[in-house]
Amino acid sequence: MTDAVTRAYNESAVRPDSAPTLRRAPSLADWPGEYLSRPLFVEKDQLHGFAADLDRMLGLLTSLPERLYDGDLDAFCAALGLDERRGAVMRRLGGGAPPHAGRADVYHDGTAFKLLEFGIGSEVGGWDRAGEIPRVLLEEDAAFASFAAGHGLGYTHTGRVLADALREAGAAVAAGGGDPVVALLEGPGGLDRWGATWQPLRELMRGFGLDFRIGEIGQITFRHDKPYLDGTPVDVVYRCFEADQVYLDPEAMALVEPLCRAHEVGTVVLWTPLESNLYCEKGCLALLSDTRYRDRFSADEQAVIDRVLPWTRVLHGDGFLADADLVARCHDRRTELILKPNGLYGGKGVVAGWETDAGEWWRAVREAAEGGCVLQERVTPRPEPVVDPLTGAVEHWQAAWGFFYLPRGHAGAYARVLPAGDSAVIGISANDKTRTAGVFHYSS
Repeated sequence: MTDAVTRAYNESAVRPDSAPTLRRAPSLADWPGEYLSRPLFVEKDQLHGFAADLDRMLGLLTSLPERLYDGDLDAFCAALGLDERRGAVMRRLGGGAPPHAGRADVYHDGTAFKLLEFGIGSEVGGWDRAGEIPRVLLEEDAAFASFAAGHGLGYTHTGRVLADALREAGAAVAAGGGDPVVALLEGPGGLDRWGATWQPLRELMRGFGLDFRIGEIGQITFRHDKPYLDGTPVDVVYRCFEADQVYLDPEAMALVEPLCRAHEVGTVVLWTPLESNLYCEKGCLALLSDTRYRDRFSADEQAVIDRVLPWTRVLHGDGFLADADLVARCHDRRTELILKPNGLYGGKGVVAGWETDAGEWWRAVREAAEGGCVLQERVTPRPEPVVDPLTGAVEHWQAAWGFFYLPRGHAGAYARVLPAGDSAVIGISANDKTRTAGVFHYSS
């Protein structure tokens, strides 16, 4: 299952340890995480082919209200288990399809990539590292640059593509047709927790020529419906506050409302709207996977869904108990299933059936169903052999690939990796053994 370039890298006489190079790079040094000692490699046609499938899946995902509920957003939100107030926040700008911007989390099972979940919206992490890791290795590690040249390695710089997308988004708003002023905005108190996390992104965007600033929604003032941050007019709001932050804080909603009005009248672009969070709900993937709705998709669309998405079903309340087949699957195929709370992220609340006994599993299913969750078929990521640069021993890791996407399509990739078998959740915030790796593609 190991790809040819990985084998060549591991067998080469010179195996550079990329981690020290990455830690020394100014654009990556401020990030507190750890890097894997090598990047990951994937065949270019496979990577871009899957990226094209993801783009089609996004289109299918955001068409669900119309396809399944005749455009009735109330019915759509009810199917996802959203209460009225929370759903209303997400639909503040009409509930339409948001721009394709975010990150999909993906496993490679040794044969193909499989989609685990979509992160739709600007608040997902990794934009600052996905392109910078490959750039730094090629420009500052001579041994790796030689290896890359010999194997025709390439990559997509995620930050550069994001900067271009923000310029395009703000073109109609920016004064005099110049570059837009972009303000990354957190919710109230958000900078205390996340401010340092966003600093590398700010510096990266400034490196690509954007006037990119960081603040909180409470720091925004308005003149004639135009938002200002520290006295400077803002053309694009890079939204890093989430729907739940607003939903749970009436004062925050009062701060967001003027931004929504400014977006509606065209004095600012809200990148991305809160509607993005509506389609992040994991229950959306369950609706795509559910065989009851097969007739709402063409044969070609069904083929994309089957190719990309593991079996996924939504559980909400006690209604699932009436589905004998679903209950039987929960009981009989526990070790092939993973449970994910619908609106959470970062591995929070995830329970893997193969890591629990039968009694604990069923209790977790019943409890998670009360708040809304999905069951998903287990995808076992292929082992990634990594040579320890100190000992020369081969260790096996497993990777969660992050595919970034923007309105013009694929926007690069990176990976989060964990020692094989350590945990069902591969995430920076979920496990301190997690490392980050760059991704290169090559032609077969």
